[in-house]
Amino acid sequence: MNQPIQPGEGAPSDNGRAPTCAVEGAVGAPVPLDGIRGAITGRANLAKHVWFKTGGPADWLFEPADLDDLVLFMERVDRSLPVMALGLGSNLIIRDGGVPGVVVRLGKAFADVALEGETQLVCGAGASGILVASSARDAGIAGLEFLRGIPGTVGGFVRMNGGAYGREVADILVDCQLLMADGDLIRVPAADLRYTYRHSALEDGAIVVSARFRGEPGDPAEIGAEMDRIAQAREASQPLRTKTGGSTFKNPEGHKAWELVDQAGFRGHRHGGAQVSEKHTNFLINTGNATSAELEELGEMIRDKVFAETGVCLEWEIQRVGRPEGAKR
Repeated sequence: MNQPIQPGEGAPSDNGRAPTCAVEGAVGAPVPLDGIRGAITGRANLAKHVWFKTGGPADWLFEPADLDDLVLFMERVDRSLPVMALGLGSNLIIRDGGVPGVVVRLGKAFADVALEGETQLVCGAGASGILVASSARDAGIAGLEFLRGIPGTVGGFVRMNGGAYGREVADILVDCQLLMADGDLIRVPAADLRYTYRHSALEDGAIVVSARFRGEPGDPAEIGAEMDRIAQAREASQPLRTKTGGSTFKNPEGHKAWELVDQAGFRGHRHGGAQVSEKHTNFLINTGNATSAELEELGEMIRDKVFAETGVCLEWEIQRVGRPEGAKR
């Protein structure tokens, strides 16, 4: 059964933040500000927060000071206002018309990783895969090395059942802490998420604030060597030093997405400022001046041709959110 949690239990905090709220960029705010300590920005630039470096603004961006601050905000926010969590923005296209409602960005205050027992780590939703894998290595916990190969943060991994190199979050998750749309904190066991390939049963309005991962005892040197192998494999095969968003499409059953894209003739193909990577055809690239619409249109062109030639329907792995350019606000 999902159990309510008191604000602050088992979650990172940032006691060094000033006890005042900064409101920038617009008049008014989505919640009463008394007691809110994080930064609230109206018409906030989201492009700088996502790897593609494209997309329109958020109506509101909230960067909570800590978990208590986030709970208070969610208790006060109008339930009719959409709320979306944002981590590193590594698997995301923000459409050019921006994101309605509130985007909650979980930063350093949610990036702690703590050892629990001999083989478990409690990780804030803002902790990166590299940080979690490195912390596991230092603690002699094996089985989490694959997180070194996933760009992004714990919150996204848990929601999307992130995986790489033969492992996925479903293999290591014990439970996660969720903040629901009404401000309630609950702890949810992994089984309740009903994981499938790159999918979970998490509600859209729920925000992952922390997760507990379990590995097994291991030798730090061997764990480190495996992490190095994964890092080298990524460097050799993926366009890491470009404005990209990770794997574009899920691997269909019995197929590899990159092979289908390649066979359809899209290696290096350009559409405006968007391009299919020459290095790895399941990666889209912003060559410098792409719009989000061009990236999404290129993806849809690929899907249409692959389906016409093979009958295989590629599913987007990259999340696409927000309004198209020119859409009514």
